[in-house]
Amino acid sequence: MTNWKETRFKDFITLQRGYDLFKNEYRDGMYPVVGATEIAGFHDNFKVFGPGITVGRVGSIGNVQYIQENFWPHQDCLYVKDFKGNDVLYVYYLLIALPLSHLDAGGAVPALNRNHLGNIIIDLPPLKTQQRIASIFHTYDRLIQVNNQRIKLLEETASELYKEWFVRMRCPGYKQAKFVKGMPEGFGEITYFKDFIKLNRGFDLPEEKIKDGLYPVVASTSIKAYHNQFKVKAPIITTGRSGSLGTVLYVNKDGWPLNTSLYVKDFKGNEPHYVYFTLKAIDFESFNSGAGVPSLNQNHLHKLKLWIAGKALQNKFKEFVEPIFQQVEILNQQNTHLRQIRDRLLPRLISGKLQVKFDKVLLTSQTE
Repeated sequence: MTNWKETRFKDFITLQRGYDLFKNEYRDGMYPVVGATEIAGFHDNFKVFGPGITVGRVGSIGNVQYIQENFWPHQDCLYVKDFKGNDVLYVYYLLIALPLSHLDAGGAVPALNRNHLGNIIIDLPPLKTQQRIASIFHTYDRLIQVNNQRIKLLEETASELYKEWFVRMRCPGYKQAKFVKGMPEGFGEITYFKDFIKLNRGFDLPEEKIKDGLYPVVASTSIKAYHNQFKVKAPIITTGRSGSLGTVLYVNKDGWPLNTSLYVKDFKGNEPHYVYFTLKAIDFESFNSGAGVPSLNQNHLHKLKLWIAGKALQNKFKEFVEPIFQQVEILNQQNTHLRQIRDRLLPRLISGKLQVKFDKVLLTSQTE
């Protein structure tokens, strides 16, 4: 590792606690307020010039975010106050590679103590090498971002078709239909939610018991991990049960829905794609029965009345949206593959075990 130097973390960058900003102080604006894990809102003022980097300080510690524009780092974050001449993107990827989540300062709420970081020793390459390494990872992230944009457009296309057919009631043949109370007669019926589908609570799976495998572990808002066992056959449709309400996920793989979610146990003859969009159209937050922690009350949900399209119309809808879902699945698989390659390269390039060359777009291992 020519010209790489052992450097203490405190001599690498300076981290600073974010700024207090409570919910009632948020004001509509263009500047993102960056929380421990995501953008928590927007404000009409900012504290830090972009691009910048934040690290989760409280709750979800160690989560690293790269912010392109000017922003307001929330008090739940640490932000990089001084890059000390290092490449911003390289700092971002190095922080991702460090086991920051293991530096919990203790207590009831996980917290990251920046003082514990100060004496960590890192191998730091010269700026030119930092920039080359960062550009490699940034290329992978740009490809993932482009795929995500395509996924978003595809999902919006399918969603818009659902609204056109089943919200605006402009489904095939609607011009010839007789409408009664705004609904096309003979195209569907009003029914209770409990007669539409059956939801069940997901299954317990402590984090320490998750073993690497092929089956997605579906949390309340996203796929959390992959396990070597599954509980439910594909397709899996979930919505948040506790904590985060209203997010509906469609996973076309056998998997393990977690106990923070509800999954569709019985479609009762309804077409899964149609069920997915119908659930997305429901305001689940209005069925919150929790106090401190939002919780979905199924008993209230059972009494909800819905207009449900007939099976023939549901299957017609499937003909249009299934190819879209297939394209989304291909793009998601590409993203998974890109992330796997990036994540395998990350610790080796950051540590210097894999050396970059500047005369060619080549990577050569020093250990092979």
